[in-house]
Amino acid sequence: MLVKTYGSAVYGVDALTITIEVSVTTGTKYFVVGLPDNAVKESMFRVESAIKTSGYHMPRQRIVVNLAPADIRKEGSAYDLPIAIGILAASGQIDADELQNYFIMGELSLDGGLQSIKGALPISIQARNANFKGFILPKINSREAGIVNNVAVFGMETLAEVIDFFKGGERPAPVVVDTREEFDQQINNYEQDFSDVKGQENIKRALEIAAAGGHNVILIGPPGAGKTMLAKRLPTILPPLNLQEALESTKIYSVAGKLPTANALMTERPFRSPHHTISDVALVGGGMNPQPGEISLAHNGVLFLDELPEFKRTVLEVMRQPLEDRKVTISRARFSVEYPSSFMLIASMNPCPCGFFNHPEKECLCGPGIVQKYLSKISGPLLDRIDLHVEVTPVNFTELASSREAEKSSSIRERVMKARAVQDKRFETNDALHFNAQMSPNMVRQICVIDETGQVLIKRAMEKLGLSARAYDRILKVARTIADLAESENIEPEHLAEAIHYRSLDRESWAG
Repeated sequence: MLVKTYGSAVYGVDALTITIEVSVTTGTKYFVVGLPDNAVKESMFRVESAIKTSGYHMPRQRIVVNLAPADIRKEGSAYDLPIAIGILAASGQIDADELQNYFIMGELSLDGGLQSIKGALPISIQARNANFKGFILPKINSREAGIVNNVAVFGMETLAEVIDFFKGGERPAPVVVDTREEFDQQINNYEQDFSDVKGQENIKRALEIAAAGGHNVILIGPPGAGKTMLAKRLPTILPPLNLQEALESTKIYSVAGKLPTANALMTERPFRSPHHTISDVALVGGGMNPQPGEISLAHNGVLFLDELPEFKRTVLEVMRQPLEDRKVTISRARFSVEYPSSFMLIASMNPCPCGFFNHPEKECLCGPGIVQKYLSKISGPLLDRIDLHVEVTPVNFTELASSREAEKSSSIRERVMKARAVQDKRFETNDALHFNAQMSPNMVRQICVIDETGQVLIKRAMEKLGLSARAYDRILKVARTIADLAESENIEPEHLAEAIHYRSLDRESWAG
């Protein structure tokens, strides 16, 4: 007897429908065809044990399982459950009438329990798009899938429960998640706050500008100056995720299997901080079975690279294209997948190997040329994509011991959101642009117009400070953001002066 059940395969951050055809006929042996990986091939042992533990029998006949379309590779153990249900239906142990109405996905334990799967959200979206009546999956993933409207989601704990479902037994109520309520309750539920940071008002100002314009930042300073502490609080001043951004981030974390089980929806902007030993594949994504990398997990949030010169050069260079395109494409011989990667980069570094170059009190122990050699580990093209270079100096004891309460993140966020609103209006006719950092050189010429005084100022700065030509557009973009924060229609000389101040590493005299 031939029976069909339905599941899904995830490619990139989207899913497609997979038909699991099960044929039980006279003969012996068990075959799985349709480009299965090892995890799918090994399903026979898990399926047989789970069926027996649930009180049913495994047919001692020829069983052929075909995963269609047969030219697409099937990966993972989530096909265990649809295969098991297909075998039971094909052998006449359960009724097959309703199988065509449901997506079925789940990994089986030997005792018949259901283990979690990856990509429950995109699979649930595909079930709705393909007009299926419902989606049956492990209970642990049910809230994640339940945020999708117009498809009934049933969370199950064991194979026996799924069998009872199709035998007409008592059915559980579908999982319903109020997406808007979930989103509103948990939005911006951050543990850190900028009020925790004593002093460093100039650095907070730089991060406020970065958040307002979506600019990338590099913090340069000695150990213990507060670079990491400040970076971790950057997400708290970014505008809250909107519902569309939250769904995009949730899909990526769902595919990667990193979505917290307590949450049905990502409500905070992601903050990813990979160690400097990370490989290029782990950073941008890929692998034998492609998975999102750190830059995609940071989509709509912040990617923090601590001690930037310690990262391998190849790792840093692979970020150049994603920083510009805001997406990454992983290509293989048979297929290619695309992951979104629109993130803010914030990096930190010591000014030299010993960490005390330009320190107000401690002496640098590095020899001649060592500082320049250390800084040259960061290539010019990568540095070109970082708009703000901020020098961080240590906090003195008076500021550290002060009882004066610092400004809270919520107050800074309000100013950032006002500036972003100005940019939303400015770029409303262009769906690909959302903030100033994304402007092309041509748009910079049109939007960042400066008067004669400003032209003289920037010319003088480039000549006296030895600023490179690539710094020109970056200065104008940052100046436009500073003007937006000041609610000014025009870029004034004071806005330009502040923007010029944030180009430390472009100065020829900076490293001696």
